[in-house]
This record gives sequence, C-alpha cells and structure tokens, in this order.
Amino acid sequence: MNIEPNDLLLFARVVDEGSFSRAAERVNLPKSTVSRRIAALESELGERLLLRTTRKLTVTDFGHSVLEHAHQVVTEVEAASSLAQHRQIKPSGRLRVSMPGDLANVVLGSFLAEFISVHSAISLDLDLSPRRVDLIGENFDVAIRAGHLADDATMAARQLAVFSGGLYASPTYLKTRGVPSEPEALMEHDALRLLQRSGDPAPWILSRGEARWEGIPPGRATINSPELLIRLARLGAGIAAVADEYAEAFIRSGELVQVLPDWNLPPTPLWAVFPGRRLMPARTRVFLDAMQAKFSSPQCRAREEQIEQTKRKHRASFE
Repeated sequence: MNIEPNDLLLFARVVDEGSFSRAAERVNLPKSTVSRRIAALESELGERLLLRTTRKLTVTDFGHSVLEHAHQVVTEVEAASSLAQHRQIKPSGRLRVSMPGDLANVVLGSFLAEFISVHSAISLDLDLSPRRVDLIGENFDVAIRAGHLADDATMAARQLAVFSGGLYASPTYLKTRGVPSEPEALMEHDALRLLQRSGDPAPWILSRGEARWEGIPPGRATINSPELLIRLARLGAGIAAVADEYAEAFIRSGELVQVLPDWNLPPTPLWAVFPGRRLMPARTRVFLDAMQAKFSSPQCRAREEQIEQTKRKHRASFE
C-alpha cells in the first residue's frame, strides 16, 4: 500500500471545509484534481471515505478513523510551515541567559562580545550568579550548566563541550609542603575545594588507567568559584582541582604547576539547557547555534591542543 501524505491532507481539507469546492479553493487546486486525488486515496485504502450526493457530503465510519491520521498530517505540515517562517524572522528582543560567572569571564568573553555585535536587535541579559535558576518560573531562555543534569521532562539540553581538569598548586607551595607522589598523600596537604549546591565540598575523584582514588582532602577553603580557587592556588594557599582551561594561562606564566599529572579528574560536560517547547524564539535559536559553533570550531580544537602542549611542556620543566 502506497498512501500519499498529500492525499490525506486533501481529505482533511475536504471534510473540514464541508465541500470539494471550498477545499479546492483553500489549497489552490482545481476541484477536479481534488476529487481525483480523493478517489485515488479511496482506491488505495480499499474503502469509501466519503459518501457524495449533489446536496450532501457524508464521512463514512472508516473515513472518520482515517480522518484522525489525516489531521495529524495537517498539524505536522502547519508546524513545518510555521518553523520555516519562524527561521526567516530576524532575531530580536530580550534574551535572558544564566551561566557561571567564571565561564563568562574566562572562556566566553570574546564570544559574547561578537554575539552582541552581530545580533544588534537582541538585548542580552546575563545572570552570572552561581545559583541554579528556574528557567520557566523566572522567564529565562537559556541556562549554561556544567556537570550532571537532573531529569526534567519540561527541559531540553544540548551538550556544548567537555572540559578536562587537574590538580594545581603554586611552585612556592610545593617547595614548602612537598610534591605529592600518590593520591593518598593529598590527605596531608591543604585543599582548596569547590562548594557544591548541596553545601558540601565536591570530592576529588582521580583515575589512572584502572586505578581509581576518591577523597575529600582537608580544606583550607571551600568556595563556589573556580576563578577564586585558581587565584588562591596561585598565591600559595593550597592545591585546587579546576578545569585545565582556567589554569592554562597560569601554567604558562609559571604561577601554577600541575600536581599528580598522571592522574585524571573526570571530564566535565557543559550543557545549554532550555525549555522544551516545540518552537523556540529565533533569538534563542541563534544563541544556541552560535554557542555550538564556538565549541566545535577549529579554533576550539586548536585551543584544546594548546592546553595539552602547555601541560606537557611545563610538567617537564618543573620536574
């Protein structure tokens, strides 16, 4: 059986309009063409859909069953048409975005400046607080979030990137306190720990091949800002577990050294989260597309390689 979706669409139009003539006018086709296509649909299905007289058009029982599916075709066609028209509208209006302040300052400053310049009709509102905003309740368009996402049927998400991380300390601190050779030795050091939303310090999870270590070393400070953790580590206050992206510039300057470089922290995914509605505003779509393009660009891949080269080079020089 080979049913043409367009014939189902025509059938729905005929029933909804109540006549072949009005349906033909609605779809801008000759009445004879509409009548022929409905007849072909009935022939393909093997049953009558409509009973036609000169004065009345009656839908058969079988026709009512088929009409449900035909209306689904109409709905999908209208949705596709709306989507096409929606994409042609110039993005404009207020775009409310929540993201970590450290990410905005360290990683996305240039991107945000370019986005504002290119999309002059969009007014960008950024919330850089560390709290997890209620996107729907607080009328946010997008939230940029790192790590594990809770299940939420009202939300949709795109993964933008994955950040590697490591343990870092200043050369001065390591000369004073010694260089840990195994993860267990971290329990004898001062840790600069990341504060979780639960109010507890995030555990340090390290892996090397099949080996795995997890612990919460004694804390000198527990802070919900990776940027401040980096600053304290540079000033010799302890060892910090942070994303390599945040530490790379200070590795090059000699202010930070990677601790236990053979051991890896779990990679941290970065997500764009947004309300899971069928059609999103054009301003939201272009922002998401631009974020995705930024993190998948050749420049981003080159940046990842630069970070790895910096870590290898300065590891060798410190050792």
